[in-house]
Amino acid sequence: MRILTLGEIMLRLKTPGHNRFFQTPEFEATFGGGEANVAVSLANYGMEAECCTVLPDNTIGDECIAELRKFGVDTKKIMRGKGRMGIYFLETGANQRPSKVIYDREYSAMAIADVNMYDWNSIFENVDWFHITGITPAISENAAEVSIAAVKEAHKRGIKVSVDLNFRKNLWKYGKTAEEIMTIITQYVDVVIANEEDCQKSLGINIDVEVTDGSLDTKKYEALSSEVMARYPNVSVVAITLRESKSADTNGWSACINDGKEFYVSRKYLISDIIDRVGGGDSFAGGLIYGLINYEESSKALEFAVAASCLKHSINGDFNRVSVKEVETLMNGDASGRVQR
Repeated sequence: MRILTLGEIMLRLKTPGHNRFFQTPEFEATFGGGEANVAVSLANYGMEAECCTVLPDNTIGDECIAELRKFGVDTKKIMRGKGRMGIYFLETGANQRPSKVIYDREYSAMAIADVNMYDWNSIFENVDWFHITGITPAISENAAEVSIAAVKEAHKRGIKVSVDLNFRKNLWKYGKTAEEIMTIITQYVDVVIANEEDCQKSLGINIDVEVTDGSLDTKKYEALSSEVMARYPNVSVVAITLRESKSADTNGWSACINDGKEFYVSRKYLISDIIDRVGGGDSFAGGLIYGLINYEESSKALEFAVAASCLKHSINGDFNRVSVKEVETLMNGDASGRVQR
């Protein structure tokens, strides 16, 4: 089973530890991006994962490709073009101070690439599963056009399509709203991954889903996922992440899944002393794709995804550096964190 992801990869510049911007003159430079993060997770699980994007034809682009190859991601479908490397700056929060992300990605190579650059026959050759997020179509009108064309081409070829709606209010600046674009993309999707805000802001679906007193009304999430499937008949699975944010360091983490036959709510993890929650949703998406491919039950696929994402909160950087064995150990109940010798 070969999985292709398409989206922008960025240079990630993070302050050391929990420092604020320019509290020190240093930044930790790595790479990350929603779709690339999913590809890395899947490669770590032993899946055939490949990434399609557009990178600048310079040394930074070269290093990005080398980093993906290090994890076993196939980079043959990465194109080089005009423009720059998108950047995001990260300041990690603590206690009641939230983390902060600043994007600097206008005129990036992915943002300005024209849809005619993409040879869909070549891009979708030997692909069984295609994954995209709501982040890429948010960065520019060109990227939105590419995203719509991509899901249409994948759907036409009988390739399973998943989308993580991933609403980012700070990116939709070129005149189109998330709802205008994402409602088109979702028509060609089989698996939807989201949280409640994504469904509301990207698809315009409101079912009065609220977090009250730190508890979640899962019946409302069942109604929300059912409404997504009712509006988009091609969608066969909806997975919704349920994050209870008690502070920057402590979150309750669980999810639910609706496959049209069963609605299932996962085990909940209380994650304290969070190292890095950026990429947590992407690690969930990568885990869910792996689970839906490798397990018969949707419930087991969901438990794998939630456990994978739980572990990601302990790892610095966008990429989830865990194995199938590590995830399955946690999902099967071993959460002791004892030293393994």
